[in-house]
Amino acid sequence: MGGTLEYFSGLLGSGHKHRKKQQLQTVELKVRMDCEGCELKVKKALSSMKGVQSVNINRKQQKVTVVGYVEPNKVLKKAQSTGKKAEIWPYVPYNSVTHPYTAGTYDKKAPPGYVRSVEAGTVSSIQASKQDDQMINMFSDDNPNSCSIM
Repeated sequence: MGGTLEYFSGLLGSGHKHRKKQQLQTVELKVRMDCEGCELKVKKALSSMKGVQSVNINRKQQKVTVVGYVEPNKVLKKAQSTGKKAEIWPYVPYNSVTHPYTAGTYDKKAPPGYVRSVEAGTVSSIQASKQDDQMINMFSDDNPNSCSIM
């Protein structure tokens, strides 16, 4: 009888909260670093975090890549605690953006081949696709007012 009671309490939960296992993540930050000292300070601070497996720094791009069982916002706060200006990596490869040269997307400070990841870029691409749909609709057989060129 005791075995079945334990079985049911196991099904209902015994009051122990199981923490979700954190996923291995790659967190990319843009951190302003001017010299080797800045670089070492940031690397030391981020390497000391629990769960961090590796810290990679590209000073030329001002890019810090942290791999580990970490939360991106905690990594960002740790980087900011060094006194350096830090933000989540704001750039995406320019070939992954529909309109890389629209206002707000192009950033002269971005590393070569990258543009700023901005929601405005996606808004303008949605507007462009609506214009494309209107153009296609002008010549559609389904549209009774369409232009027929034959």
